[in-house]
Amino acid sequence: MHLMGLLLGLSTFVIIGALHPVVIKAEYYIGKQCWPAFLAAGLGCCAAALLVRVQWMSALLAVFGFSLLWSIGELFKQEKRVQKGWFPANPKRHNATSSPLIDADSAE
Repeated sequence: MHLMGLLLGLSTFVIIGALHPVVIKAEYYIGKQCWPAFLAAGLGCCAAALLVRVQWMSALLAVFGFSLLWSIGELFKQEKRVQKGWFPANPKRHNATSSPLIDADSAE
């Protein structure tokens, strides 16, 4: 029985699940300007996937790399979620996006 496909699917699920809170925390503490780090890491993993000879490791690196690249778009979407008030803005960050609810309260 070949379990490699199932293990790759499970690993993909774990990678995507792990990157979701990473994107949320990165936007909260740093902001969307950290996207170049996701780009560099994603491209690095994709390049490494081309160089690794072990097939399952190459596949995992590619999945991780493309998930990091997908996270760039999620960073920008996360900023919009914060603006809508779905997630809290970091009040300690100078360039923190303020929530419309906070702006409405301060206008009174």
